[in-house]
Amino acid sequence: MASRITVKAPSSTANLGPGFDVFGLAVDAFFDEVTLTKKKQKGITIVTDDDVPTNPHNNTAGLVVKNMIEKFKTKDGIEINIRKGVPAGFGMGSSAASAAATAVAFDKLYGLRLDGNLLVEFAGSGEKASAGSVHYDNVAASVLGGFVIVRTNPLDVIMVDPPANLRMCVAIPKLQVPKKKTKVSRGVIPKKVGLSDSVFNLSNAAAIVMGFVKKDPELIGSSIKDAIVEPARKHMIPGFANVKENALRAGALGVTISGAGPSVIAFSRRSADLKKICLAMSKGFSTADIKCQTVICKPSKGAIAQK
Repeated sequence: MASRITVKAPSSTANLGPGFDVFGLAVDAFFDEVTLTKKKQKGITIVTDDDVPTNPHNNTAGLVVKNMIEKFKTKDGIEINIRKGVPAGFGMGSSAASAAATAVAFDKLYGLRLDGNLLVEFAGSGEKASAGSVHYDNVAASVLGGFVIVRTNPLDVIMVDPPANLRMCVAIPKLQVPKKKTKVSRGVIPKKVGLSDSVFNLSNAAAIVMGFVKKDPELIGSSIKDAIVEPARKHMIPGFANVKENALRAGALGVTISGAGPSVIAFSRRSADLKKICLAMSKGFSTADIKCQTVICKPSKGAIAQK
């Protein structure tokens, strides 16, 4: 049995418009890398050069390891080395990537051979450290890769291989993000929803699923419409309306907030002028005097052990 293992996990985008807390998509824009090393001395230590908590109770990866040690009654101490590649707090599944890499690494380190749902459950348990509560959409995408549909009670994740020609342009604005951003952005979502809005979102969510099943980027993009969460959150992203309008004019098939934001994601096909879409999104943010980083990405495989 190995005494050390390194696993790399991808960034992800959640919701995809109408699929709030249900849809996730792994994207190859960024990656986190986590190395777990067995130690004779008991306890969990976290080593990182990045600005993340080193107390295991407050760290996504630390919480995953703590929960898995308790569940499987392993005897070793564990050192966790975290190398962050996914920008934290920008709606790209940063904490989820670390949690996913850690759950998969622990599974491989001890030869547990856990199924996908259990890996997602353990990875999700780490999200409490950053989000304050458990959400499985980002972690499911980072663990399993591709497009995921999350059902809960009991947890059951369905993975669909995305179209090979699907591409995303992500605009990441240079904004000050609140410390508990996920909690803040969840706080603005309406507690009650009108029936017509619910039906609108449900019909589009169903069409997105069919778009992935049929490998049809046009159907996916044209169905990324949200009458509930996006309208409640868009005021938190200065220039959002211009970013979205510009991207659609430049040829994007659909545009929405990536996860809890503030990143904005445009869906397209490989044959589109993706640089033109990125530039259009940058110009949209510049109308609010905000600079942004743009990334062109495609769907990614899930967390994978490094040789």
